[in-house]
Amino acid sequence: MTREAYLNAVAACPGHQILDRLGDKWVSLVLKELGGGPRRSGELNRALPGASRKMLTQTLRGLERDGLVVRTTTGGAPSKVEYRLTPLGASLHGVMLEVVGWAENHIAEVDAARSAYDGNC
Repeated sequence: MTREAYLNAVAACPGHQILDRLGDKWVSLVLKELGGGPRRSGELNRALPGASRKMLTQTLRGLERDGLVVRTTTGGAPSKVEYRLTPLGASLHGVMLEVVGWAENHIAEVDAARSAYDGNC
């Protein structure tokens, strides 16, 4: 298999596509926030103060495109924008919580392995 064919196969891999999305800096934090229920745009901005409005908007649009988040606008002056997980997003949120639980249960082992490795370098 050529390098180009391999890279194309990796790019087409469903697992790689989703892990790539979850690896985005803000995606897991947005999913965590929305896992607690719908949030208005301003609430998300306050909950994730490290994210610029532009980055948060890009992240939310990507999650919308993937079918994980839905955006609802209610009329009025000014209009209110709310985001919530779709059923598909909620199912991914559950998986993400499992990974977070694994990390919390095993971080001491990972830290020990890192220290051992770094001590041998």
